[in-house]
Amino acid sequence: MLTFILRRLAAGVLTVLTISVLGFFLLYLGARDTARRIVGDTAAPEIVARKQQELGLDRPIVVQFFDWAGSALRGDLGRSWFSGQPVTEALASRLPVTLSLTIGAILLTAVVGTVLGVLAATRRGWVDSSVQVGSFVGAAIPGFLVALVLVLVFAIGLQWVPATGYIRFTTSITGWLSTIILPIIALSIGAIASIAQQVRGSMLDALRLDYVRTLRARGIPNRRLIYDHVLRNSAGPALSVLGIQFIVMFGGAVVVEQVFSLPGLGQTAVSATIQGDIPLVMGLIVVTALIVLLINLAVDLIQGWLNPKVRLS
Repeated sequence: MLTFILRRLAAGVLTVLTISVLGFFLLYLGARDTARRIVGDTAAPEIVARKQQELGLDRPIVVQFFDWAGSALRGDLGRSWFSGQPVTEALASRLPVTLSLTIGAILLTAVVGTVLGVLAATRRGWVDSSVQVGSFVGAAIPGFLVALVLVLVFAIGLQWVPATGYIRFTTSITGWLSTIILPIIALSIGAIASIAQQVRGSMLDALRLDYVRTLRARGIPNRRLIYDHVLRNSAGPALSVLGIQFIVMFGGAVVVEQVFSLPGLGQTAVSATIQGDIPLVMGLIVVTALIVLLINLAVDLIQGWLNPKVRLS
């Protein structure tokens, strides 16, 4: 098991390193115009040159990369070129907002998607048809459209929750829930559809296996058969899809945070990209890559626990 973990961890670290290198060179090769944007279009050439020197853009890009990489390994991702705020500080204040959305959405997706998939596979008939139709509709509707409908109905129409804004967990638990419940639902709809279909298909395949018929012939209660054997055997593919959905949700939070005016990484990513704030964009790339690494590692570990054969791959 330890070899399996180390192998997966090494592959993940190599992926993060590759993404960081590619991201840095692609961003910094086009960063020379950033100095003029900071000082203004009417600034004299010597002022622009001075700003480039201040930002370190006058040095060879390879030297810039190794300086950045050395600082990044110490936990220092530099400072924003526009606000002067440390990148780690800017991201640390916004990451909990985005993580609260994605973790809440993935939990809701796992529970609802699994329940719907199990019902569709075991009940069949109109239940199966309803789940399939609902999954198709849920997967086809864009997340931002779901978010807008939720705001119009539950925030503006019924006034059950605020339409925009964010209340921190440390300030008020109920207030925090009221500001993230609609964004979580908006993020979850499409993912629930995918998980329900995956669980349904995997369970139908598992129910046709010989060992299931043998267990049923031995008088194993149907509920125990479904939840102790069939669902466990079907969990692997669904778990892989769930891991992918978490990554998709993390990216989709950019749009949802804009709709609900949440101070998460989405707003930071949009503003940093528009401004050309390269250190902040690089920080976002590194943080996102690390989160993807952790999610993939967690999925691999759970897969290895559910199916020992995975550890040999």
